[in-house]
Amino acid sequence: MKPIENAHPLEQPQQQGNYLITEPIRKLLPKFAIPCVISLIISCLYNIVDQIFVGNGIGYLGNAATGIIFPITVIGWGVSLLFGDGAAAALSLSQGRGDTKNTGKTMANSILLSFLSGVLIIVVCYLCGDNILKALGATDATIVLTRDYGNIIFIMIPLALAQNTLAAIIRADGNPRYAMMSMAVGAILNIIFDPITIFVWGWGIRGAAYATIFGQFVSFVLCALYLCRSKTFRVRLSDFKPNWNAIKPVIPLGGSSFLTQISIVIVTVVNNKLLVSYGAMSEYGSDIPLAAFVVIMKLFQIVLNIAIGIAAGAQPIIGFNYGAKRYDRVKEAVKYVIVWTLITSAVATVLFEGIPLMFIQLFGSDGELYTTFAVKCLRIYLSFIILTCIQKACAIFLQSIGKAAAAIPLSIIRDVVFLIAFSLIIPTYIGVTGIFWAAPAADILAMVITALVLLRVWKQLDSAKDEHVSDIQTIKPSRKGVIVTIAREHGSAGKHIGQLVAEKLGIPCYYKEMTALAAQESGLAKEFISDINANSPVLMHDLYLSTAVVQQAIIAQEKIIRKIADNGSCVIIGRAADYVLRDYEDVVRIFIHAPEVYRIQNVMKNYGDTEQEGKNSIARSDAARTAYYKNISGLEWANARQYNLCIDSSIGVENTATSICDYIKNRK
Repeated sequence: MKPIENAHPLEQPQQQGNYLITEPIRKLLPKFAIPCVISLIISCLYNIVDQIFVGNGIGYLGNAATGIIFPITVIGWGVSLLFGDGAAAALSLSQGRGDTKNTGKTMANSILLSFLSGVLIIVVCYLCGDNILKALGATDATIVLTRDYGNIIFIMIPLALAQNTLAAIIRADGNPRYAMMSMAVGAILNIIFDPITIFVWGWGIRGAAYATIFGQFVSFVLCALYLCRSKTFRVRLSDFKPNWNAIKPVIPLGGSSFLTQISIVIVTVVNNKLLVSYGAMSEYGSDIPLAAFVVIMKLFQIVLNIAIGIAAGAQPIIGFNYGAKRYDRVKEAVKYVIVWTLITSAVATVLFEGIPLMFIQLFGSDGELYTTFAVKCLRIYLSFIILTCIQKACAIFLQSIGKAAAAIPLSIIRDVVFLIAFSLIIPTYIGVTGIFWAAPAADILAMVITALVLLRVWKQLDSAKDEHVSDIQTIKPSRKGVIVTIAREHGSAGKHIGQLVAEKLGIPCYYKEMTALAAQESGLAKEFISDINANSPVLMHDLYLSTAVVQQAIIAQEKIIRKIADNGSCVIIGRAADYVLRDYEDVVRIFIHAPEVYRIQNVMKNYGDTEQEGKNSIARSDAARTAYYKNISGLEWANARQYNLCIDSSIGVENTATSICDYIKNRK
């Protein structure tokens, strides 16, 4: 009972993941976190290096100009992560399923749409001209510098976006060193050519822009060349033809990365406008506060990227151990993340508060008024950066264990909610410096809320018991023959009907047994695998299902479904088995449905629910099944055209099972 086209299975999840629950955390975390930190630092070097050389070569007005362009580049970065992280996740899923023969179209379309998004950004920026620059905070003093810098940077945006997307795909293809090397080469070239173009050739801020796009172009070429040597997928020229079905699964998987970047844009634009407005009413003028803010944000970005790298590196360790119900190791990993984050952010705080002038002068010193203001505001804005780093790390931890409903709000609450609110309120009392005081106020409040959420989750971990896979299951003996997959609406008695069909046909039936087998395959706890849909937040199905530990469980399930099908004739209930076995011969796909009133009565009878509770339960379960099916297939779960037989079970369980068996026996 082999598929029509044999897949090429990769290493089993169990083999990949066992060391995550056996190797000491203190050894595991550096292996994952250090490369992640380095990659994030490299990714922000372009802009920071430009700031340093521009500040020393042009002055604070040059720094202000690059800061005005920053929101546009962040939008582009967000789009590249939308397609890049989404494509990387889709590739990882295909690898785990052992079937990457069709992923070339998804990779190509992700790269294409990232490139076309860059083209769209160019068109908008050039059509809007100075209007968009002024909307982002450009003043009469900075508009020429901003235009000179931006018009050059915009040229490379399509290729820069494509390069970011390619880098994410390359990492997912199992070659993070190549991705890091390609980015590092571009960053190094930027560092080399910035002083040459600015000081030696005398090109000023345009030189900084040319050095940046040259580095980006080289990085793009290196990443593009990788497509000729990719390990697990192949991209043909024809794959770059736009294909919605190929790109559709990518969007939800990369959505959270995109939203995070957009939140940065919102904060930056709001702060730019406020700094220019309140600065004009102060002795510092419109441009000094904006220039100081740009420099301070670069320092903030470096420290925050280190903290995020540590927490993001721990994600697979925490997620896997949480899924395996090894809560002792989950807590140990979180403690290490917090300790490392505390140490790095504490060192940064001591340096920022102790020798702030050194950091300001690193980006250029252009008059005592600017220097005095920048030093004072640096100390204010970064005074509680420890709390920022811990708060972001905690949000990433919650995402690691699939708690998207808490993780997503916490990841943006500091910036989008509290920082903007305080930036609007505090300056009305104390002027332009109030915008900088908004940061520590937001840090404290966001950390308090995060601590309350984390405390509740921590108590849940304390009360839960560590578990290991038990109740060893085996695939039951069978014979060559039909494979029956049953998808069913909640309350339609589909599970009971499936068991009856198996009994009538004399073949094995798999339902709960399948999750136990998947647990043995992956090392995750069977309860975790079984409850994937039950734990999925109603409004965040896609975000929950895209988390690493949930994807690990999904991959394990799909491998077990194929192994069961390879063993012989059987009935498989749920878990999108009809789609998983889409390339298999002799599969009968059944969809069982029933009128809502009938299903509500069944739920009330079987679970003791009230009528309203039964109705809510049906809506919730069917929504979860729909999301699960769409997540792995891109198709609609209840579409009748995807099934060989759709049957109304309100005719009775016995009658429904008999009708299914008759259909199977009489089909051609």
